[in-house]
Amino acid sequence: MCEQPIADTTASEAVAAAEERGATAHVLDGTDLVNKRTTLDGIAAVLDFPEWAGRNLDSLYDCLTDLSWLPDGEHVLVWSNFQDLADHDPKAFNGINSVLRDAAERPMCGRRFTAVLTRS
Repeated sequence: MCEQPIADTTASEAVAAAEERGATAHVLDGTDLVNKRTTLDGIAAVLDFPEWAGRNLDSLYDCLTDLSWLPDGEHVLVWSNFQDLADHDPKAFNGINSVLRDAAERPMCGRRFTAVLTRS
Protein backbone atom coordinates (compact mmCIF):
# COMPACT_ATOMS: atom_id res chain seq x y z
CA MET A 1 0.00 0.00 0.00
CA CYS A 2 1.27 3.49 -0.80
CA GLU A 3 1.97 5.27 2.43
CA GLN A 4 0.88 8.84 2.89
CA PRO A 5 3.53 11.51 3.46
CA ILE A 6 5.05 11.40 6.91
CA ALA A 7 6.90 14.57 7.89
CA ASP A 8 9.18 12.88 10.42
CA THR A 9 10.32 10.10 8.06
CA THR A 10 13.37 10.84 5.97
CA ALA A 11 14.33 9.15 2.73
CA SER A 12 17.26 7.51 4.53
CA GLU A 13 14.93 6.05 7.16
CA ALA A 14 12.52 4.81 4.48
CA VAL A 15 15.37 3.14 2.57
CA ALA A 16 16.64 1.49 5.77
CA ALA A 17 13.15 0.20 6.61
CA ALA A 18 12.73 -1.22 3.10
CA GLU A 19 16.11 -2.92 3.18
CA GLU A 20 15.43 -4.36 6.65
CA ARG A 21 12.47 -6.27 5.24
CA GLY A 22 14.44 -7.41 2.18
CA ALA A 23 12.95 -4.96 -0.31
CA THR A 24 14.86 -3.04 -2.96
CA ALA A 25 14.63 0.74 -2.51
CA HIS A 26 14.59 3.08 -5.49
CA VAL A 27 15.09 6.71 -4.42
CA LEU A 28 13.55 9.56 -6.39
CA ASP A 29 14.78 12.99 -5.32
CA GLY A 30 11.78 15.18 -6.07
CA THR A 31 13.71 18.41 -5.64
CA ASP A 32 12.87 20.55 -8.67
CA LEU A 33 10.42 18.00 -10.11
CA VAL A 34 7.67 20.56 -10.53
CA ASN A 35 5.60 19.13 -13.37
CA LYS A 36 4.09 15.86 -14.50
CA ARG A 37 6.60 15.22 -17.29
CA THR A 38 9.76 15.62 -15.20
CA THR A 39 8.28 13.54 -12.38
CA LEU A 40 7.25 10.71 -14.70
CA ASP A 41 10.72 10.82 -16.27
CA GLY A 42 12.28 10.65 -12.79
CA ILE A 43 10.18 7.66 -11.74
CA ALA A 44 10.97 5.90 -15.01
CA ALA A 45 14.69 6.50 -14.49
CA VAL A 46 14.92 5.25 -10.89
CA LEU A 47 12.83 2.15 -11.66
CA ASP A 48 14.72 1.54 -14.91
CA PHE A 49 11.56 1.43 -17.05
CA PRO A 50 12.04 -0.18 -20.48
CA GLU A 51 12.59 2.06 -23.51
CA TRP A 52 9.07 1.29 -24.79
CA ALA A 53 7.40 2.75 -21.69
CA GLY A 54 5.38 5.89 -22.33
CA ARG A 55 5.31 8.93 -20.10
CA ASN A 56 1.69 9.13 -19.06
CA LEU A 57 -0.36 7.88 -16.11
CA ASP A 58 -1.65 4.78 -17.92
CA SER A 59 1.87 3.71 -18.81
CA LEU A 60 3.06 4.47 -15.26
CA TYR A 61 0.38 2.15 -13.90
CA ASP A 62 1.19 -0.57 -16.44
CA CYS A 63 4.89 -0.45 -15.59
CA LEU A 64 4.37 -0.36 -11.81
CA THR A 65 2.10 -3.40 -11.91
CA ASP A 66 4.56 -5.31 -14.13
CA LEU A 67 8.19 -4.57 -13.13
CA SER A 68 9.17 -7.83 -14.91
CA TRP A 69 12.56 -6.33 -15.85
CA LEU A 70 13.46 -6.04 -12.16
CA PRO A 71 14.39 -8.91 -9.82
CA ASP A 72 11.59 -10.71 -7.96
CA GLY A 73 10.55 -9.30 -4.62
CA GLU A 74 9.33 -6.00 -3.28
CA HIS A 75 10.38 -2.74 -4.88
CA VAL A 76 9.90 0.47 -2.92
CA LEU A 77 9.82 3.88 -4.54
CA VAL A 78 11.08 6.37 -1.95
CA TRP A 79 10.01 9.77 -3.27
CA SER A 80 11.78 12.44 -1.25
CA ASN A 81 10.80 16.10 -1.52
CA PHE A 82 7.49 15.19 -3.16
CA GLN A 83 6.19 18.53 -1.94
CA ASP A 84 7.86 20.38 -4.83
CA LEU A 85 5.41 18.79 -7.29
CA ALA A 86 2.47 19.03 -4.86
CA ASP A 87 3.08 22.77 -4.47
CA HIS A 88 3.70 23.59 -8.15
CA ASP A 89 1.21 21.24 -9.82
CA PRO A 90 -1.31 19.76 -7.37
CA LYS A 91 -3.31 18.13 -10.18
CA ALA A 92 -0.24 16.25 -11.45
CA PHE A 93 0.74 15.27 -7.92
CA ASN A 94 -2.73 13.93 -7.15
CA GLY A 95 -2.81 11.95 -10.40
CA ILE A 96 0.63 10.40 -9.88
CA ASN A 97 -0.02 9.69 -6.21
CA SER A 98 -3.29 8.00 -7.12
CA VAL A 99 -1.50 5.75 -9.62
CA LEU A 100 1.13 4.87 -6.99
CA ARG A 101 -1.60 3.81 -4.55
CA ASP A 102 -3.54 1.86 -7.18
CA ALA A 103 -0.45 0.03 -8.45
CA ALA A 104 0.56 -0.91 -4.90
CA GLU A 105 -2.76 -2.72 -4.50
CA ARG A 106 -2.26 -4.90 -7.60
CA PRO A 107 1.10 -6.69 -7.56
CA MET A 108 1.89 -8.95 -10.49
CA CYS A 109 4.73 -11.03 -11.90
CA GLY A 110 6.20 -11.97 -8.50
CA ARG A 111 7.06 -8.38 -7.73
CA ARG A 112 5.40 -6.15 -5.17
CA PHE A 113 5.43 -2.36 -5.50
CA THR A 114 5.10 0.12 -2.68
CA ALA A 115 5.80 3.82 -2.41
CA VAL A 116 6.84 6.02 0.49
CA LEU A 117 6.65 9.78 0.15
CA THR A 118 8.96 11.81 2.36
CA ARG A 119 9.55 15.51 2.80
CA SER A 120 13.32 15.09 2.92
